[in-house]
Amino acid sequence: MARDYYGILGVAKNASDQEIKRAYRKLARELHPDVNPSDDAQHKFAEVTTAYEVLSDPQKRKIVDLGGDPMDAGARGGGGDPFAGFGGLGDIMDAFFGAAGGGGGRGRGPRSRVQPGSDALIRLGLTLEECATGVDKEIAVDTAIVCDLCRGAGTSEGTSVKTCDTCGGAGEVQSVQRSFLGQVVTARPCPVCRGFGEVIPDPCRQCGGDGRIRARRNVTAKIPPGVGDGMRIRLSGQGEVGPGGGPAGDLYVEIDETPHEVFVRQGHDLHCNFRIPMTTAALGATVPISTLVDGDYELDVEPGTQPNAELVLTGKGMPRLRSSGRVDGRGDLHVHIDVVVPTKLDDAQRELLVELAQQRGEEVPTLASNGTKHGGLFAKLRAKNHR
Repeated sequence: MARDYYGILGVAKNASDQEIKRAYRKLARELHPDVNPSDDAQHKFAEVTTAYEVLSDPQKRKIVDLGGDPMDAGARGGGGDPFAGFGGLGDIMDAFFGAAGGGGGRGRGPRSRVQPGSDALIRLGLTLEECATGVDKEIAVDTAIVCDLCRGAGTSEGTSVKTCDTCGGAGEVQSVQRSFLGQVVTARPCPVCRGFGEVIPDPCRQCGGDGRIRARRNVTAKIPPGVGDGMRIRLSGQGEVGPGGGPAGDLYVEIDETPHEVFVRQGHDLHCNFRIPMTTAALGATVPISTLVDGDYELDVEPGTQPNAELVLTGKGMPRLRSSGRVDGRGDLHVHIDVVVPTKLDDAQRELLVELAQQRGEEVPTLASNGTKHGGLFAKLRAKNHR
């Protein structure tokens, strides 16, 4: 009678290969003789091992699904110890968790001496005008570059790297320890070659075998219009050269925007204060005003403009820089009106203002020739109280 291999592992007949493997792992941990030395556990371990051997083989599993038993045909080579191929529980764990015997790839292999370089960051101060128009800036960068003596090889002239004698080029060394769970195999990077699998007997005298040196060089940064404080411009391949002369990382230029003495930036818009005489505010006029980028502009001040009024010049602000690097229009310039009231008047000017006030029916103080008040509402009230 054919044995129920699915029942032995506790899985359904339509179980996937992964489900069968997980079931066997669980039972193997519980029943392996190194963990459970009882005779009953040893017998059950032999059964689950046989069941897994059958169900993990597509041809044998097909025979089971057809109602047969592949083990009756002597597939196990005349019997024997069902787990004789395993040196201990550690070997079983190796087989299923990647540490693996029999050339199953326990190690990761040596790592390459040539590694990518790191990114670098530098701050660049720009005026508001430079942020608005864009500029090409030549900046000095202190980074790692390829060693010009060994050209990144790290070896002295006429020499080459050699295979590490300690690890045999594997880049790692293994140690085997025996515990109550069985043999535990561990691997660590080779302390001699540091995991590279090769050593440099005669390093380059300039870079010491690293394949790179530090040096100062000039880089031209193309700053697009519309950048702002804290923005970063990426210069591809201008960063640190990697160990062994590996490809360079990127250089990031961070913008440090200098405050302007006239204009205040808020996003894409600019703000400024503009002083006009009170006569201009009252009568209205067209006056020239300097913009950041477009030079002088004729500003129309409407008659009766009040202090702190805000006039908006559309499209006279900062360029709108998109994430794609494309400029899409410009912001606005907000002009805040500051009406200037004169502090010193001569006699003729005072008379004109008095006449204007009288014509408008406004309170007119009585002034001496030196401009000192002798009348007005409060003076009249005081005189009335003294009567």
